[in-house]
Amino acid sequence: MGQLTEESLSDLLRRYRGRAGLTQAALAAKAGLSDQAISLLERGTRTRPRIDTIRTLIQVLDLNEDEADQFIAVARGKSLPADEPERGAGPGANILPRPWQLPPAVPDFTGRIAQIETILDALRITDGTPRTSVGLVAVTGMGGIGKTTLAVQAARKLVDSYPDGHLYLNLRGYGPGRSVSTAEAVRQLLRSLGTHQRLVPDDIDEAAGLLRSQLAGRRVLLFLDNAADVAHVMPLLPGSPSSAAIITSRGSLTNLAGARQIRLEVLSQSESVELLSGVVGNARITAEPAAAEALASFTDRLPLAVRLIGGRLAARPNWPVQHLVDLLANEDRKLDTLGSDESGVRANIAGSVEFLRTSDRALDRKAAQALPLLSIPDGPDLLTVVAAAVLDMPLRAANSILERLADLNLMESISPERYRFHDLIRFYGRELAEEALTASDRHAALERLLRFYIGCGWQCQAQTHPGNPRLALGTVQHQTMPALSERSSALQWFDAEQRNLMDRFAQAMALLPGSALLPELALAMFAYHVLRDRWIEMQEMARSTLEVARAHDLSLTTAWLQHDQAIPIVENGHLEAAVPYLTRALAIFRDVSDLSGQARCCSTLTYVLSSLERTDEALQFGEQSLELSEKLGDVVLEGVAHSALGVLSNDSGDFARATAEFDCAIQLAESKGQWHSAFQRRLSACASHLRVGRYDDVLAYLADTDSDDVTDRVDRHLNLALAYAGLGDYARTVQHLEGGLLHAHRSGNDRREGDFLFHLAELKAVSGDWEDATANAEAAVAALARISPYRAGLAHQLLDHLRARRPYAYAAIPYPDFLHRSGPRRAGGR
Repeated sequence: MGQLTEESLSDLLRRYRGRAGLTQAALAAKAGLSDQAISLLERGTRTRPRIDTIRTLIQVLDLNEDEADQFIAVARGKSLPADEPERGAGPGANILPRPWQLPPAVPDFTGRIAQIETILDALRITDGTPRTSVGLVAVTGMGGIGKTTLAVQAARKLVDSYPDGHLYLNLRGYGPGRSVSTAEAVRQLLRSLGTHQRLVPDDIDEAAGLLRSQLAGRRVLLFLDNAADVAHVMPLLPGSPSSAAIITSRGSLTNLAGARQIRLEVLSQSESVELLSGVVGNARITAEPAAAEALASFTDRLPLAVRLIGGRLAARPNWPVQHLVDLLANEDRKLDTLGSDESGVRANIAGSVEFLRTSDRALDRKAAQALPLLSIPDGPDLLTVVAAAVLDMPLRAANSILERLADLNLMESISPERYRFHDLIRFYGRELAEEALTASDRHAALERLLRFYIGCGWQCQAQTHPGNPRLALGTVQHQTMPALSERSSALQWFDAEQRNLMDRFAQAMALLPGSALLPELALAMFAYHVLRDRWIEMQEMARSTLEVARAHDLSLTTAWLQHDQAIPIVENGHLEAAVPYLTRALAIFRDVSDLSGQARCCSTLTYVLSSLERTDEALQFGEQSLELSEKLGDVVLEGVAHSALGVLSNDSGDFARATAEFDCAIQLAESKGQWHSAFQRRLSACASHLRVGRYDDVLAYLADTDSDDVTDRVDRHLNLALAYAGLGDYARTVQHLEGGLLHAHRSGNDRREGDFLFHLAELKAVSGDWEDATANAEAAVAALARISPYRAGLAHQLLDHLRARRPYAYAAIPYPDFLHRSGPRRAGGR
């Protein structure tokens, strides 16, 4: 052999062609090559032909194994040791084995019916006729979501469609260990198809071409598991439509052209319990159903976590299910309970993070570094602007990081600019934060978050209450987001962010209890709370931060928080309990000689004391409020004072003075071009008129008037509905109730939606339509429970009455202070 390899390729080709009795033209024809190609090889002009050309010549010239090895070695510029000849490149090398490499399917596979059908629909060959293009399915999702299990389950249902074999290759794109390079993957797939090692080209493009040649005309299914990205798998894909591929990855594969995309989510609660039952055994699960449900919830319905926790339980047959639930209730031990080796949840998530941390891309490394900080804030989701504040970086940079984390399914993009962590990934991120960040770093991130929300609150308040004296107490610069530049969009932004904000407020109260930012946040949120009837949140913030304000000697802030605590108390029907808060606030304002605060406290006390029928005291405070506002030259305050005196006059039966006071308040706003404030004062007057039965005056105040603000339109409908109800015109009452309900629902105004539903329930009860009445009352309870326990309680009383089918007499004003728009919350803000 050593002697043979001294011959050149041209020598070998001439010798073997002559032995076969072929001319150059005949050899070219049989090999599917050009005459020129054979001529160049025999003249020695071309010494390194493509590997597929070598293979073809070996087959056409019918070389034995030793001759084939010699031909390959010379063609590729290599020598074979005399004592180590390679085998397998002879004529039989062209016969492909039929590989069946799929991993075993799990016997307890649960759910994913729609996803299985999607894969089968994309790849199944039902009539023996292959598709016109290569079938590709990309299955993506976070680590442990069940991508491999799903793909194996589907692939095993496709055996009849791909009788020439199933190839499986774990590319280890996200660990553990080093990933399989594309070049290594091509070589491994070619070896699985029976290709001689020496026939595999070094060049990746040539090797990929050979792989496609080997698959051409054959019906083979490739399962490429755990790919890093599209570039990782592109050279591995078949070129013939007779074959197909399923690719799984934690990263996004959306740019894999022609692939059917399947993004896996966590299991449903029932599927999680079913999977747990399959691992543990049905008897133990049915014996403790509540504990089983809790266990499924604690695993966050992640299939890997369910299997791990089920396996742990199965290995401990004497453990009650509840015992494991108690272990998982400890957040610090949660990931430990879900497996501590490389098959556990922590290691699974760590593989994705390590992929980013060791990446050549700067963005990936930044994303890995950002993950611990991003995991710190409580709340169900994370806005891009919030992430930018937490990371202390520009919005565009934060967006790139969030998108990269979403690409790897370390986060979920649930809507434009809004992302969400899976709970187990958040736990892991917080572990990293504890290890890599100091306490001061973590607290600084929360402080940046508080400053962000405070700035947003002040910006909203500047739009809705531009004359509010609370604005002067702000130390944080207003935000300049487009969403906050207009009144209605600012309110909608806070509607969407409210749950996150309150979760993070509670988190900051626990971790930064002495921060002066906390009472400022309560003040900054005043306008939103008032305009959206968020009395529970308003009271919680004011009550929680009052002592912090006192500790920092923030006298004006303390006074306003005292005042603002009274507003939700009044709105929940406890008028008498609100008076001490207001008097304490007034005392502080007097101590610091703040006339503006005094005027507002006096007007609020006017409303409250008037409702309590403490008329003399109410009149005294009303006149003080008017005197102070005139002394200050504050038109807004003066209008508030006139409105308060109008309510007091109505309640005392002095209707002429009431009309004069209300008209004066409205004219003051209109004289300054404050059209929205003027409309609000009309609504306040109407609310007071309704309380005393001045229904025609309500219609007169609202005739030929409208507002661009959807909340004002909702309130206009309700005032008109109640006025027509008071006049006995139920047809027009229903018309305005239904119109207002539609606007309230579209704008997310739960308070008014509940009010409209309450009245509709009453009207249906009067007409004897108990079924619709009950349905409306149930909906009213649900809407008001989130806003006002007081009103929800009244709606529940109505519901009990309706369920008992007792006769019902309709009243236009069903509970005290209903629609009292000129009440203390307006006094504090107008």
